[in-house]
Amino acid sequence: MNFCTLFDSNYLSRGLAMYYSLEKVCDDFHLYIFAFDSKAESILIQLNLKHATIISLNDFEDADLLKVKSTRTIAEYCWTSTSSTILYAIEKYNLPYCTYLDADLFFYSSPKPIFEEMGDASILLTEHRYTKRYDKSRKSGKYCVQFITFKNNEFGLKALKWWRDQCINWCYNRIEDGKFGDQKYLDDWTTRFEGVHVLGNLGAGVAAWNVQQYNFNYENDKLFLKEISTQNKFQMIFYHFHYLRFYKNNKIELGRRTLSNDVLNLFYRPYILELDKIKNSLLKYDSNLDSHGASIEPQSLKTPFLFLFRKLLGIYNIYQKEKFLS
Repeated sequence: MNFCTLFDSNYLSRGLAMYYSLEKVCDDFHLYIFAFDSKAESILIQLNLKHATIISLNDFEDADLLKVKSTRTIAEYCWTSTSSTILYAIEKYNLPYCTYLDADLFFYSSPKPIFEEMGDASILLTEHRYTKRYDKSRKSGKYCVQFITFKNNEFGLKALKWWRDQCINWCYNRIEDGKFGDQKYLDDWTTRFEGVHVLGNLGAGVAAWNVQQYNFNYENDKLFLKEISTQNKFQMIFYHFHYLRFYKNNKIELGRRTLSNDVLNLFYRPYILELDKIKNSLLKYDSNLDSHGASIEPQSLKTPFLFLFRKLLGIYNIYQKEKFLS
């Protein structure tokens, strides 16, 4: 299985957590990691990861990307670059296919069933599958870039190169003319391009925006989810820890959606403990490294009115980290 991802030193613990989770569940895979700053590149090279190839910005960036880099924020430039990382990996290493992974995914079982379901299709998309009250598809799109596959064939490359051209032309963190970042471009792909498969396996792409639709349980050390509305059952493949924030006052934020105690215990607490373990292991490479990318807590989150409002809605997912993990 061929994967690629991109992250800088602020996402280093997340990217490594994803890599190590793949090591635990995959017999055979390779991850092409695009290091988006020199600090991440240096540490990743020293780690000498068995199933990874580290690619620097100097090797990756071409004239088209460099031309627009100064017009994008850091996040916007990462979005702009996503399609280019997939194309680079396919062309540079002559891969039969490549799957892009967001760095904040974590795998609980092998993604092999995803590719088995994809079959002979040339492109694989994953839906957000929003819980109704959290539906942001009009803004963020029906599909999530989190896990997206292209085969090295006519249909796959046609869509991938089209997407890259669009993202270089326009990729911003705002809604404009039906566009938003790199994601809204995917909305019409089932009719725009041939060979597109939309994943039906609910075990892939669980996230805060859809986790309310499922119940979870372990069976023989394997984690399963059951869709509440249909009782359909799937083995859990990966969770997307989008919007997890670390603050310099040692608080954490899990986003603004309702998360049950089961979800906190099954997913968030173990994941944050794993991130801290990785962070501590990296300090020997750089004692000043902040591999969680902690920022100052926004003043708006400290106001009593907002605290009460979000508490009443059941979405005050901000915790003192030690208390949350205890």
